[in-house]
Amino acid sequence: MTEQDVERGRKNAIISYITLFGVIIAYYLNNEKDKKSAFASFHIRQSLGLWLTFFALGYIIGSFDSWAISLGFYLFFAVLFIYGFTNALGRKTQAVPLVGNLYQKIFANLGK
Repeated sequence: MTEQDVERGRKNAIISYITLFGVIIAYYLNNEKDKKSAFASFHIRQSLGLWLTFFALGYIIGSFDSWAISLGFYLFFAVLFIYGFTNALGRKTQAVPLVGNLYQKIFANLGK
C-alpha cells in the first residue's frame, strides 16, 4: 500500500468502526469509481467481522444471567474495537488479535 492509498482510504477506514451502518457506508464510499483503497478495504473487513461476531456472540451471551460474563464479553470487544480503530487512525494495517486474520480470509472478496 502506498501513502496515497492510505490517505485516500483513511476516512473510510475510520468510518467503518463507528457502527454496523458505518461499515455499510464505508463500503459504498470505498467502491466509488477512482476512490477504491486497499487500506480502507482492509479495515472494512476487520470491522465487519468484529460487528458480526459481536452480534452473533451477543445473542448467545444474552441468554446467560450473569453480569460477569456480560462484562467480560463487552470488555473483550471494546478492546478489539479500540485496537482496530487506533490502527486505522495510526495508518496501520495490523489485524485485530485472535480473529483479524480469519476476517481477512472470510471477507477476502469484499472490497476487491
